[in-house]
Amino acid sequence: MRHFGDMRGRYYRIVPRVLLESVVETMDAARAAARAGASRLELCVDLAHGGTTPPSSLTRAVVSAVSLPVFVMIRPRAGDFVYSPEERVAMATEIDEAIASGAAGVVLGVLESNSRVDVSATRALVARAGGRPVTFHRAFDETTDLERALDDLIAAGVARVLTSGGAANALDGASRLASLVRQAAERIVILAGGGVRAHNVAAIVRSTGVREVHMRFEDEARTRQVVDLL
Repeated sequence: MRHFGDMRGRYYRIVPRVLLESVVETMDAARAAARAGASRLELCVDLAHGGTTPPSSLTRAVVSAVSLPVFVMIRPRAGDFVYSPEERVAMATEIDEAIASGAAGVVLGVLESNSRVDVSATRALVARAGGRPVTFHRAFDETTDLERALDDLIAAGVARVLTSGGAANALDGASRLASLVRQAAERIVILAGGGVRAHNVAAIVRSTGVREVHMRFEDEARTRQVVDLL
């Protein structure tokens, strides 16, 4: 919680600082994001295709190198989010490996063929995480009914959902994001992501009420610029 004072020595409480989650693929990026002031890292590989599960060796190295919580992407392949039984088994194993490697949480998303949240599979993967928080990624934005999907994720025990409000980016989806924040009512965290940059982050936070934002790491200077605006 931040405070400021006036010339008479009176202090006023203002809103808590907004948390920045930085998405990284490499050790160098993780270190740079930490130096820039990111509050949490999402670790994955193959961001060009939306991100997939990193090797355990990279997870262990990043966890050892930074003091930030590291959330590991659990996605066995690029493409859609409708997984076969064999792929779900692979995801469970990847969760085990991520936790053994020191991950503070995991990031995943599982849909049914009708574009609804696969509640049963999600609940099972949440349980597999053994109490570590689970983020449901932007597969959420591919669902046909965001409000219903949010209730499904709450029921499945998901801790937060990464979303642009179903729009191409978080600024375009600001009105829907604000509605999701109200619906969440602190039962789940709404993590705004999609096109978050220094030129729009203040507007996104102001118009939605989100307390966490998600941004792909580009370089240390741009990350610090966003952190300084939050």
